[in-house]
Amino acid sequence: MKLPSQSSSAPVPEGFDEFWAEVDSDLALHAAAPGVEKLRIRSSDYCTVYGVSLTSLGAYRIFAYYSVPTGTGPFPALFCTPPYGSVAALPDLSVRRTYVVLTLAHRGQRNADLDWAAEFPGLLTDGILSPRTFAFRGIVADCCRATEFLVGRPEVDLARVAITGNDLAILTASRRSVFKAVQSMDLILYRAMEARLLFRDYPLEELNDYVRAHPDREESVGRSLSMVDPMHHASRISVPAHLTFSGELDRKWLRPLFDRLARPEWYRRTFHGAVDVAACDDWLADQLSVIAVRPFQRPMW
Repeated sequence: MKLPSQSSSAPVPEGFDEFWAEVDSDLALHAAAPGVEKLRIRSSDYCTVYGVSLTSLGAYRIFAYYSVPTGTGPFPALFCTPPYGSVAALPDLSVRRTYVVLTLAHRGQRNADLDWAAEFPGLLTDGILSPRTFAFRGIVADCCRATEFLVGRPEVDLARVAITGNDLAILTASRRSVFKAVQSMDLILYRAMEARLLFRDYPLEELNDYVRAHPDREESVGRSLSMVDPMHHASRISVPAHLTFSGELDRKWLRPLFDRLARPEWYRRTFHGAVDVAACDDWLADQLSVIAVRPFQRPMW
């Protein structure tokens, strides 16, 4: 497979900065009004878990799990951005024993779907005709609002906060400069108009389905996707960033993104689940100056 060439200097879309400044301004119109409730069924001897509700863009109420280790803080913290799917789940207990962990369910995901339930497949093209109506405008705002909640908590060590996830980790870190490390994998929004022609799996195939049904809208689709392409956000991130790739073609594909990050590092996936999870955990732990906890170990800070 021959990958299309794209320079690391590909231009930022016209109106990009103004678009995201408007998102921040619109978000600031709504107070977060957090509601925090202890969830006994999800808590343990090692951590206490809370359900958190927050008001985000458009007065939409979103949900997050908020887990605090047992002990005396402040603790290092980890924001797990939402996956592409209907459910955002708590991470492994070993992670929650080490970090304060915020796990967000963005608008439309379960626990945040009273007003609107996102469809899968379908979310990737919801409102895509315009950047202002594209679902991911609100989803990125949800991640920013969740970040504000996390760094406002007294049990969080503000010198040791990291973010992990897919494209949303990069987009959020670019909008909120509070993180000391960024870890990103399994990108969906990166060069999506090109990727849809190369990698014909869902969710990218949602874009092909949409363009086949509405061929006259292809330019508008590309415009909306360009606003959330992590390549155009990466240059705002000055902290270490950890990118996962699966092979040499994959690394070549990700190179324009890598080159725009200030302090990037590669990790090649082995496809041995425990090995890959441990490697990613170890990288985060090293960035936040903690010892990664394996099952049945006690956390050390």
